[in-house]
Amino acid sequence: MPSTPRPLRKLGFLTIGLFDEADPRRGHESTLEIIELGERLGFDSAWVRHRHLQYGISSPVAVLAAASQRTRRIELGTAVIPLGWENPLRLAEDLATVDLLSGGRLNPGVSTGPPMHYERVRDALYPDTADAEDFGYERVRRLLDFVRGERATDFSGTEGFEVFSDRVQPHSPGLGRRMWYGGGSLASARWAGEHGMNFLTSSVVKAEGPEGAAEFDFAGIQLSLIRAFRAAHPDGEAARVSQGLVVIPTDSASPGQRAKYEEYAAARLPRTASPQGPGRLLFAPDLVGPADRIAERLSAQAAFREVEEVAFALPFTFEHEDYVQILTDIATKLGPALGWRPAG
Repeated sequence: MPSTPRPLRKLGFLTIGLFDEADPRRGHESTLEIIELGERLGFDSAWVRHRHLQYGISSPVAVLAAASQRTRRIELGTAVIPLGWENPLRLAEDLATVDLLSGGRLNPGVSTGPPMHYERVRDALYPDTADAEDFGYERVRRLLDFVRGERATDFSGTEGFEVFSDRVQPHSPGLGRRMWYGGGSLASARWAGEHGMNFLTSSVVKAEGPEGAAEFDFAGIQLSLIRAFRAAHPDGEAARVSQGLVVIPTDSASPGQRAKYEEYAAARLPRTASPQGPGRLLFAPDLVGPADRIAERLSAQAAFREVEEVAFALPFTFEHEDYVQILTDIATKLGPALGWRPAG
């Protein structure tokens, strides 16, 4: 197996936290149990995805607040919070509060762009300001400023019995260094680097080659994002990047589980052949099979060789026991095959 120039230091996982509309508590409880399992297995981080008006986690900060009280070591991240749904000042307050409750373990990941299906939700979300809302990088910059302790108002001091601060309270001093940007384009990678963020790159990138190009190399595009980010970042080659592909090791899976996993990956494979939709999004194939074979495929990938951290994405539609098996194999088989050792 080819060696990796950057040994894998941090191993994480990402879950969407699906639930049944008839019993949403059970789904949220399952997510918390999976995070607890991740800590016991030695994972360095657990990340939750954000879904609005769907049957997945709509309030990841609240879920991670609960997780912070049921774990003691594992880092807790969001991958990602789409800021088009958020007020940056209010979100900064929530993030700082949960970071303090967790003992400095929160890793908030965010992204830009208008909310999904914006024309259908704008009247509910921004009934008076829909046409004036800015969904670009300025929204991220505002959040960063608030999290990092910049002034939010020109007023502070005492008014009657009330004491006011001119910056977001509570303030968590280390949180600003743990802010992540989830991006799939060169512009996003450069912006995140220029503003001192960390960079999340997933199984989706933007195919930015010529419109008529016949072939697109996912790993090559992802590698260009990582290098553009580090070139723009004050920390250069030391700037933090985490890669998040879908990996499904099958070492301890039952025959039925293996068949389900292979069927899942096969159904998603056609979308990896060419850029999809008006955004020209290119998807990475899911990696299914024995851990040693997945490790070989990862180690041969140009972008993987550039990172020291990963947050492998769990498939969206599986059962709790499937996630237990997959996480156990990642921690006990795949991680060690990549040179990782469990925390704690």
